[in-house]
Amino acid sequence: MTTSRVIGLVAGREFTTRVRSKSFVISTLLILAVMAVYVVLFTVIGKGTTAKVGLTGQATAMAQPLTAAAEHLGKTVQISTVDNEADGVQQVRDGKLDLLVKGPLGAPTAVFKSTVDPVLQNALEQQVRAQALQALLAQIQQPASVLNPVLNAKVTLDQLEPPDPDQGPRIAVSLITGIVLVISIITFGTAVAQGVVEEKSSRVVEILLATIRPWQLLAGKILGIGAVGLIQVLVIAGVGLVLARTSGVVDLPTVTVGTVLAALGWYVLGFFLYAALLGAAGSLVSRQEELQSAVTPVTLLPTIGFVVGVNLLIPNPTNTISTVLSMVPLFTPTLLPARIALGVAPPWQIALAVALMIASIAVVTWLAGRIYRNAVLQTGGRVRLLDALRSS
Repeated sequence: MTTSRVIGLVAGREFTTRVRSKSFVISTLLILAVMAVYVVLFTVIGKGTTAKVGLTGQATAMAQPLTAAAEHLGKTVQISTVDNEADGVQQVRDGKLDLLVKGPLGAPTAVFKSTVDPVLQNALEQQVRAQALQALLAQIQQPASVLNPVLNAKVTLDQLEPPDPDQGPRIAVSLITGIVLVISIITFGTAVAQGVVEEKSSRVVEILLATIRPWQLLAGKILGIGAVGLIQVLVIAGVGLVLARTSGVVDLPTVTVGTVLAALGWYVLGFFLYAALLGAAGSLVSRQEELQSAVTPVTLLPTIGFVVGVNLLIPNPTNTISTVLSMVPLFTPTLLPARIALGVAPPWQIALAVALMIASIAVVTWLAGRIYRNAVLQTGGRVRLLDALRSS
């Protein structure tokens, strides 16, 4: 049989076996259930963002200006009149009101349970200052119009470029891609290593390698398991996008097909790079108990790169460390998409990163095949990496 036929048969076997397994179905349904619960909770919490403010006594006169001031600051308030001050305080204790405003207009008191929304506090303080100014003008017998120059003073904005409406969604998609890649490496990448150990410990690999080459077996295993992981990612992404759009939790109206395809491309490149490394790591051990220590150094790399890079990237997109890390193939899939979304990655860097990724996949696959070939038939103990590389 041709090489492509052999690899296709191995990949098909891995794909069929794993996509029909209970663990794949249960894990996918569990992730979707968690997403649905999150969306429901977020929606319920989101409905409670309207602040409930009670006014009693003289404070009832500030209902309209307080509402206008809060809305100007981006806060929706629901104003209600409370006839009895003690009843209003009790409503605050019971959580029925977020804030109770009482006392004279010039010096009101705001009653809250434990914390107060700073936006509400700011809006209320604006009204108190306005009331104080009106009282002062009345004392000096001046009309309110004398404050117009002060009230109308503002900074003139000179915008050089219009905002990019797609930037926010692109950043969200790129960051989600990085997170999904890290999770997928830990789950499906490790599944490649687990499959290698299972075949090695059961001696099935000896039968398989009697008819096919080691690198063909490893390549087929990576392709098959990678396809299963890709399907799960696509299902989760599709359902998540539908839930986000229908519930209004996330507004992604401008995410283009190109953005999604680009994110998918980075995912594929990153997965196959790390899956080859994890497959080689799995061939070094003979028991499942030894697997975790063998794959942990590999799985930590994308996690560390993503956490460190993003923490530096968000506050300062042009920082040197994130730029350099994004060009290192092991960190490129988790960092470069975010830099592209932020508009700080020039085309030459993107082209160079893709070329480095492809070259790295080729080199790593060759090295992984060599390690796999030399170590997968050695049982009884853990094979040292240098010994696996030196063996003929």
